Amino acid sequence: MKILAIGRNYADHIKELANERPEEPVIFSKPDTAVLKNNEPFYYPDFSQDVHHEVEVILRICKEGKYVAEEHAHKYFDKIGLGIDFTARDLQTKAKEKGLPWDIAKGFNGSAPISEWYPKDTFGDLNNLNFSLKVDNIIRQEGNTSLMLFSFDYIISYLSRFFTLKTGDIIFTGTPKGVGPVAIGNRLKGFIEQQKLFDFEIK
Repeated sequence: MKILAIGRNYADHIKELANERPEEPVIFSKPDTAVLKNNEPFYYPDFSQDVHHEVEVILRICKEGKYVAEEHAHKYFDKIGLGIDFTARDLQTKAKEKGLPWDIAKGFNGSAPISEWYPKDTFGDLNNLNFSLKVDNIIRQEGNTSLMLFSFDYIISYLSRFFTLKTGDIIFTGTPKGVGPVAIGNRLKGFIEQQKLFDFEIK
């Protein structure tokens, strides 16, 4: 199982981090050791002082594919969920300033909490899904998949040009504006529409 993630897929998030708008999806990956399940707590790492939350709709690949045509991409994922792409922003900024890769800022242990999986038709139109993140019951991030620069189907087609997609692979599809730091003691709750998908604590 591998985790493939899309950066800079919401215009407002690009703006808040003063990044360039991409012409093609920005891709990065996380190892399987990044995954946190079952609302397990996230333990704040000692190597960062600035870990940020980034809530994202996630897709589960259901069959192997490469060079998947965009019009067939919907057949390659069967379930969706919600996840957090935790980012050690201080490590990422340091690496970016030196023009170096920032794998450790994105892929450290526990940096990818994920919810349970739901059949992809559970919440209605995949191209018009509302999702949100609350930190200590205060809404920090709100997004709608209609605002993505690159759709789910385009993302799957694009990724499959470079990586063979396999059953069980997870795709993080990008975060909306509102990313920000977390602290020990925070409780994070994630929602698609009005349904709570995860609820865990920072320790």
